[in-house]
Amino acid sequence: MLPVKRLLRSVSALLLAAAVATVPAATAAHAQNAAVTSSGWNDYHCKPSAAHPRPVVLVHGTLGNSVDNWLGLAPYLTARGYCVFSLDYGQLPGVPFFHGLGPIDRSAQQLDTFVDKVLAATGAPEADLVGHSQGGMMPRYYLKFLGGAAEVNALIGLAPDNHGTTLNGLTKLLPYFPGAEDLLSLATPGLADQIAGSAFLTKLNQGGDTVPGVRYTVIATRYDEVVTPYTSGWLEGPGVRNVLLQDLCPLDLSEHLAIGLLDRIAFHEVANALDPARATRTTCASVFS
Repeated sequence: MLPVKRLLRSVSALLLAAAVATVPAATAAHAQNAAVTSSGWNDYHCKPSAAHPRPVVLVHGTLGNSVDNWLGLAPYLTARGYCVFSLDYGQLPGVPFFHGLGPIDRSAQQLDTFVDKVLAATGAPEADLVGHSQGGMMPRYYLKFLGGAAEVNALIGLAPDNHGTTLNGLTKLLPYFPGAEDLLSLATPGLADQIAGSAFLTKLNQGGDTVPGVRYTVIATRYDEVVTPYTSGWLEGPGVRNVLLQDLCPLDLSEHLAIGLLDRIAFHEVANALDPARATRTTCASVFS
């Protein structure tokens, strides 16, 4: 058998490599922030319009950050008149740029604080949340346990791991190596929390997937190599809409990275979920819209 530490390295490497699919390479020292603000993204002077009365908060995935994860979707939404904001969460000491690695319950507290800041700046009573991967699942803790349902109208998840991931079965090997799970939890608790069957996910999903008063949309891809099976992202309950990207466009081959970073078919469906009263059909042609 592999030594425990070697297994841990193997599991961590696969988890980290898979999660890297939520971000491109870190851009030069986060220097985009000034340009982002000037383009209307993370502009705290932005006031929601009558057409789009709620600010949109973007929640990055594991190993993501508030800029790199949203270089595609944030401009897409600001160009359509939304006030768009994004946060960093789940930072580990000494690890720059690559976030979402800390305990997920603490990350949810960071999201709570950030939403309060956005609502205070914009004057809006509620926000809409759009998250990729962990960022589509973690807000559910905020909604369920931290009072977020009073501050959020809708949660839209792009390839979220709402019921965890098996990474194609690899995580099922962990119990055979005593101490491996504990080591993983100590090194990168945000990764350990996302393993199917974790204590965090058991608590999160106990008693139902949803809370009253919030609309939920899950947008998944059958080619997801990180959230496995991809159906673990589905939610059950009132106000839920589960969407498979390939049902909208059979030609769409996006996997875990592309659905959050650059897939304009997915982006069009996000826009529909943000404004269902003005929704238009999402098809393969939506890539041109």
